[in-house]
Amino acid sequence: MSVAEPRRIVLFRHAKADWPQVTDHERPLADRGRMDAAEAGRRLVDTGLSFDLALCSTAVRTRETWKLAVQEFPQRPKTVYEERIYEASPGELIAVLNETPDDVRTLLMVGHNPGIQGLAEVLAGSAEGDARERMTRRGFPAAAFAVLSFSGPWKSLEPGVATLGDYWAPAE
Repeated sequence: MSVAEPRRIVLFRHAKADWPQVTDHERPLADRGRMDAAEAGRRLVDTGLSFDLALCSTAVRTRETWKLAVQEFPQRPKTVYEERIYEASPGELIAVLNETPDDVRTLLMVGHNPGIQGLAEVLAGSAEGDARERMTRRGFPAAAFAVLSFSGPWKSLEPGVATLGDYWAPAE
C-alpha cells in the first residue's frame, strides 16, 4: 500500500461500566454497556470499514466492549491489547498510533475518556458534514466512536492532520 492512500482511525470509547468494589482497571461493563457495545459493533460494520488492526486498552471494560462489538464483524481484525492506552492523554495516544506499521490502513482503538475524546478533537483539523457539530453537542458518551482519516505514514500523525468523517453515539 502507498502511504499516500488515506488511512482511517476509529476511536471507540468503552461502553457503560459498572461500579463494583474493584479497582478502576478491573471495572466490568454494566448491563446497558453490554447492549450498547453490541449495537456499536453493528454500527461499526455499517461504516463499511474493514479493520486491519484493533488496539484495545487492557482494562476489563474495554476488553469486554471489544469482545461484544467484534462479534458483529464479518471478520475479526488482529487485536493487540495495549496497556499504554489506559489513562492515556491524547499526546500519549498519538505516540502509540505513531508506532503503527505502515501496512495497516484502517485501525480501531478502544479506550477511555478523556483521552479518546481529546484525541478525536485534537486530530480533527477538519470535518465532513455535521460530524463535528454532533460530536461537540453529544460529547463522547460511553460506546461512542469517531471515524477519522488522514494521508501519510503513521509516524506523521499529529494534531490537526485528520478529517472527522463520521461520529456515532448510542441513544441515551
